[in-house]
Amino acid sequence: MIYTSINHLIREEKSALAKGPIALIFVEDDVEIDSTIRHHIDLGFLKVVVFMPDAFALAEDLAETCLRVRMEDPRGGNVLAAVNAINEAATGQWIYYCFNAEYLLFPFCETRTVGEMLTFHTEERRDAMLTYVIDLYAPDLNKAPNAVSLEDAQLDRSGYYALARNDADNHNHPKERQLNFFGGLRWRFEEHIPADKRKIDRISLFRAKPGLQLRDDFTFSDEEYNTYACPWHNNLTAAVCSFRTAKALKSNPGSTFAVQEYRWHNSVPFEWHSRQLLDLGLMEPGQWF
Repeated sequence: MIYTSINHLIREEKSALAKGPIALIFVEDDVEIDSTIRHHIDLGFLKVVVFMPDAFALAEDLAETCLRVRMEDPRGGNVLAAVNAINEAATGQWIYYCFNAEYLLFPFCETRTVGEMLTFHTEERRDAMLTYVIDLYAPDLNKAPNAVSLEDAQLDRSGYYALARNDADNHNHPKERQLNFFGGLRWRFEEHIPADKRKIDRISLFRAKPGLQLRDDFTFSDEEYNTYACPWHNNLTAAVCSFRTAKALKSNPGSTFAVQEYRWHNSVPFEWHSRQLLDLGLMEPGQWF
């Protein structure tokens, strides 16, 4: 069944949204739709909701498993509205959101489910989790003109940094336990990226509660949700390994001819394993072992 709107989904599937964790996947184009969904099902999400145009197809088994919602333009304000609506309908549940050709990895995800991770995170009195959006890209754009290759994916092993996030009400005082993170393709090709779109941090995992609002910079209206750790010790973080920026730079007329290749001296093959990301410092196990 295809739900005609987010309201249709909530009306018909309220009981299905009462148990999480729930993954929301927004399909912007027809690249790696099925692999994105399968990856998150394999992580242990109990429900996967897919927002996508009618023109795109789903594999038959996924069409039977997922909740599919018609959304002709799954970008920008439509994404914010959908996430915020699901937040109100699924109070108390853990929610994750991403786009197609993005893949969540978290510490020890090869042997532990996302539910197990979030149970531990909840016991740490945390209601949200910082994720770093780590750019993936094909090494040979002649073979993969859309910059996507699961088999040969590469990532940057260095070039990541953080800056203080200033308080809008007091520019001389940074926000407590909040930073803006940068790196990857958005850093190396920053002249083609608007300044307000260059950071790579995203609060991709959060616990729904009434009145919470996702904002257009992928932070939340509750400032504690935007922190990378509690006041007492480091907490878990995760990574969203994403071809989204690589795709956009090659498909955008303003940048496509400026990008001859993404490989540089700090490119390394992506191993599709959490240990690599932990070793590179691109996520944090916190106290979870």
